[in-house]
Amino acid sequence: MAGLGWQELTIILVIVIIIFGAGKLPEIGGALGKGIKEFKTNSNDDDALPGGSTTTASTTTRRQEEPVARREIRADEI
Repeated sequence: MAGLGWQELTIILVIVIIIFGAGKLPEIGGALGKGIKEFKTNSNDDDALPGGSTTTASTTTRRQEEPVARREIRADEI
């Protein structure tokens, strides 16, 4: 696990508890787990798309989101 032992993990946990408080830990853990799960799902979807026609709701959602056109702001406009 990236070379982290139980001592390092304990120190990190104590620091997180000090910063966020014990009440927020379940919320933070849930958000972190959800983010990791979505990352794995999306990375697996990206691998499957070129070879086959496998699509899921998450890939179609990403396709529907188009980048917003941006306009450069010149210094004299500020």
